[in-house]
Amino acid sequence: MKGQSQLRKGRCSIANQIYHVSTATHDWHPLFEDLTCGRAVVDSLRKEHDAGHVESLAFVVMPDHLHWLFSLSGSRPLHTCINNVKAFSAKRVNKIIGRSGKIWRSGYYDRAIRREEDLTCVARYIVANPLRAGIVKSVCNYPLWDAKWL
Repeated sequence: MKGQSQLRKGRCSIANQIYHVSTATHDWHPLFEDLTCGRAVVDSLRKEHDAGHVESLAFVVMPDHLHWLFSLSGSRPLHTCINNVKAFSAKRVNKIIGRSGKIWRSGYYDRAIRREEDLTCVARYIVANPLRAGIVKSVCNYPLWDAKWL
């Protein structure tokens, strides 16, 4: 099996670039239906933001995956920010559910947002995920999301 660097040749990290990243749980298991587990993911996103590595713009933690829109702040590479979020949240989630093992699938999908007008569309797409999935009738009723513009 090829290493992660071989899977995505050409992936780069650009300071101040806005990225939409999505990643899923191992075997698409709906771990984050448990609000406490979902909050552990939110805490890990905020930890990266508070440390100054990213400026978090919007996110939603779905039962089995995560969407995150952020601007990469410093010199820390994209993959390091994602790996930190996964590692921190995995440790917390495993503690909450009383087990050890994989929480996240390896790898992630990323898309650089290059045009300002795309930013609003992507943020709306992220926030509306629980609506499209039929989990809630109003995003106001879903606890695991946030957007900078609120």
